[in-house]
Amino acid sequence: MSETILELRNVAKVFEMGGEAPVTALSGISLAIEDGDFVAILGRSGSGKSTLLSILGCLDLPTSGEVLVRGQDVSSMSENELALVRNREIGFVFQSFHLLPHYNAVLNVEMPLLYAGRLEPQKRAAEILERVGLGERLWHFPHQMSGGQRQRVAIARALANNPHLLLADEPTGNLDSRTGQDILTLFHELNATGATVVIVTHDHQVAAVARRVISLADGSVASDRRSMSPGGFQ
Repeated sequence: MSETILELRNVAKVFEMGGEAPVTALSGISLAIEDGDFVAILGRSGSGKSTLLSILGCLDLPTSGEVLVRGQDVSSMSENELALVRNREIGFVFQSFHLLPHYNAVLNVEMPLLYAGRLEPQKRAAEILERVGLGERLWHFPHQMSGGQRQRVAIARALANNPHLLLADEPTGNLDSRTGQDILTLFHELNATGATVVIVTHDHQVAAVARRVISLADGSVASDRRSMSPGGFQ
């Protein structure tokens, strides 16, 4: 039986608008992410998927409900403990890459390793870049790489501390369709070798690569379904 990495229990998120009516971004969200899962969270703009990603990644706390990381409620954690969870348990991949422009690929991937105090960070960074197909781009800077290569650096950085959960926010949003498909294939390969992957997207074709698709509408789970043959991958 797979271990539950992350669980949400009846989570709600309400934003106070300073004198205006409060906005409910999430309501009654209950779900569990299991070890080795490949999940797509699908929804239109305004459906609550970005807010849900922030809560899944422990970047924000819910207004009510529980968020448990390996059975521990994050509301009981200090800021330092939450930072450790984000650094060691969760890897983040963003639509806009968020690479440091004056650092080469190796240095960008080294950053989370340095924060975590890992030994031989440069060696580890180079190994991960090799893994994502950038062995010949180790010393290149972001402006010297294509969009797809920059996203691979971002994925390598997310994998640096060997996180249990990889969260990707619209990871193909700034890429052409062919490069986007290459990145989705990489996520599939990472999942096949043990990574737990959650992709947030508005695109049904992107969501189709996942084994499980959670659809959001108006801040609630509209459906949660599994596929035996995701995205054409065998």
